[in-house]
Amino acid sequence: MSERYIVALDQGTTSSRALAINESGQIIHVCQKEFRQIYPKPGWVEHDPMDIWQSQKEVTAELIKKIGVDRVVGIGITNQRETTLAWNRETGQPLGNAIVWQDRRTASLCRELAEKGYNESFQEKTGLLSDSYFSATKAKWMLEHRDEIAQLAAKKPEALAFGTVDSWLIWKLTKGKHFVTDMTNASRTLLYNIKNRAWDEELMSLFEIPRASLPEVRDCSADFGSTDPEIFGRDIPICGVAGDQQAATFGQLCIERGMTKNTYGTGCFIVMNTGQDIIKSKHKLLSTIAWSPAGETTYALEGSIFMGGAIVQWLRDQLHFFKNSSDVEELANTVPHSDGVVLMPAFTGLGAPHWDAHARAAIFGMTRGTNRGHIARAALEAIALQSKDVIDAMQQDAGFPIKELRVDGGAVVNNTLMQIQANLLAATVIRPKQLETTGLGAAFFCGLQQGFWQDIDQIRNLWQEDRRFRSNIDQATLKPLLHDWQRAIERTKGWVD
Repeated sequence: MSERYIVALDQGTTSSRALAINESGQIIHVCQKEFRQIYPKPGWVEHDPMDIWQSQKEVTAELIKKIGVDRVVGIGITNQRETTLAWNRETGQPLGNAIVWQDRRTASLCRELAEKGYNESFQEKTGLLSDSYFSATKAKWMLEHRDEIAQLAAKKPEALAFGTVDSWLIWKLTKGKHFVTDMTNASRTLLYNIKNRAWDEELMSLFEIPRASLPEVRDCSADFGSTDPEIFGRDIPICGVAGDQQAATFGQLCIERGMTKNTYGTGCFIVMNTGQDIIKSKHKLLSTIAWSPAGETTYALEGSIFMGGAIVQWLRDQLHFFKNSSDVEELANTVPHSDGVVLMPAFTGLGAPHWDAHARAAIFGMTRGTNRGHIARAALEAIALQSKDVIDAMQQDAGFPIKELRVDGGAVVNNTLMQIQANLLAATVIRPKQLETTGLGAAFFCGLQQGFWQDIDQIRNLWQEDRRFRSNIDQATLKPLLHDWQRAIERTKGWVD
């Protein structure tokens, strides 16, 4: 019998990808295409919805042609979260560009809402805070600045669609037959009550979003419709959907309470499984839905770090320390330690758990003896120290320690970084053989719904470990570094008036 596959669509911020995954959990083929980034004004980031759709359709068609459409059991979708689109459900046409999760145009509105005391309500209902990161203020901005959207909302709200990228892709794949999303994407909108698992009437009223313009919410493993036969040659069921970080957490098999993963990409995204408990953070972390594969909701704590691998890119592109990002490890290992140098990467402010948009980057502790190796090593330490800050906050919120951290993302091939992380956490850092955990998670959700895999225990056996990193130093030797790091944080806060 010919090998069968789940096709995972991984629609990201800069590219669209399609992956073919077999029953052994191995990724057999990957197709990828980048698409335009649009920056109309400083702090604004947009995507053309048709660029998203066309790039995703093209790579998926290319992949399916390679493996054969009859071998495809189903499609799973994972996507950049919080990015918000609007379209006309009668014409199928987008109503302007998508506003990307990175976009900061609604920062003043978010500050105003926080000053009015809405953060308590937001955190209680949605697990989120008042920040332009999330979808609701983006949708409100569209209502206020795009006439056609405002007119539809007022006169015919059922013809207006506000959706995240997953909803848009499903709408296009099914040729308008299904307007749906999943719980993980809904939980990032600032409109979805994660306790009641429903769109919240008070929040929809606050942001003036008509209920008729929002999609139906389903579990991560569910029937999301089937692709129109004209697109790929036959109808293919869409059976799994999750936002990228939730998908990566499931792909890492962090399925037990307390299990935690960190994705080291451009930024770092740390997610802890908190089981059926919604933990209200006292350290400005986010509570969110991790997944709901079969009616039973699992929750998580999440902390986002703005600058992870992007620090290394900065050393490469702006300071020309090396030609390839992978060279940072060799340069960092030319010195035994950073010799008191601390790189504070607050290029766009500080994320969790500090949340200071007015902080700015700096390098502290340099002397005439400082060389590129010290700064390169300080850069790796900065990635790991930021992660430690978030994980320390998570442990305090959760009330129990993290004994192991599962890691993925492009930067985890750097053994020096992983060892630094293990040393700082005094915990085991585990790198899997399969680093493409985001697409893998989407495939797992789809495969469970389709019976491709029978249960989570079968999937658990597919996960394979590559290497473990354990602390190999006396923790007392870290005290000067940790002390200097905290001093650096305080001195960079509030730098911009």
